[in-house]
Amino acid sequence: MTVQRRGISKTPESSAIEKKIKRGNAQRQASSWRGNVITLLLLTGVTGLVSWIYFTWADDFTHTMVSRGEILTQPRVFTVECSEDYKKYKFFPGCTPTKCGRAITDSVVTLEEAQKLRRLAERGLSLAGSDGGASILDLHSGALSMGKQFVNIYRYFKNEIRDVFTEDDFELYRDVRSRIQKIIAETFGLDSKQMYLTKPTFFSRINSTSAKTTHDEYWHPHIDKETYGSFDYTSLLYLSDYGLEFGGGRFVFMDPSSNRTVEPRAVLNELGYSVLDVAAGTCSCSLGGRSSVLCRCVDYPSGVADE
Repeated sequence: MTVQRRGISKTPESSAIEKKIKRGNAQRQASSWRGNVITLLLLTGVTGLVSWIYFTWADDFTHTMVSRGEILTQPRVFTVECSEDYKKYKFFPGCTPTKCGRAITDSVVTLEEAQKLRRLAERGLSLAGSDGGASILDLHSGALSMGKQFVNIYRYFKNEIRDVFTEDDFELYRDVRSRIQKIIAETFGLDSKQMYLTKPTFFSRINSTSAKTTHDEYWHPHIDKETYGSFDYTSLLYLSDYGLEFGGGRFVFMDPSSNRTVEPRAVLNELGYSVLDVAAGTCSCSLGGRSSVLCRCVDYPSGVADE
């Protein structure tokens, strides 16, 4: 689900990144393999340049941080300098980032749990889906892509939902979300009690179908903190495998000097992100595996309810 982007002031770094975007778009037009990606996105908020980009970059243009074939027994953390932009926002002790970075792990959920989350997403998305290439399912708000619009899955399908989702499904979802929040806190030295789930938080399914509305244009580069305001940490969970179930769709951090990519795997978890164009198949995302969770820093119990 795409929202209106806030304007970002241009700097020498952003100009360099824009040049890379133009080059990537040209490469995207020449790409012939398209596919499908399924993921679950939970947001905690990271102020890094994030690109939900689905175009394929040349190998000499992108450094691979983690390949699909690698199995991480320990989180792999890449430290980056925190943005000066945080000074514009209220500071929350124990939550607002004081050290920043990108962390990738395969140990948040088991393969069996990732498969259960994927089946949960597929059952919900099978009820409708976007006419374009990007469909979302938000279990918190009930938002579900249907054609060129969104409906509330709970209101639209009412009692039928009991045959789609079980209490075990929701319990697993809550449990995995909690684990990801704990991992974020441990990785960045935070107080997990000061972090709250923000929105939107959703499963996404992306394939090579042409975009029909702006909501299908998932590839635009963006900064989560600029886009949503309430995000402080972002986590992505992949539920499908790069190179096996889809082509393209790699996760990319856009830095001024180079791009850095993560190749999605069904149990690979990343904190802070960017994505490339799906070339073939389906990419699924959710909130575990190589994964995604959105959270915010607040000094009162608000945010999105865990239920």
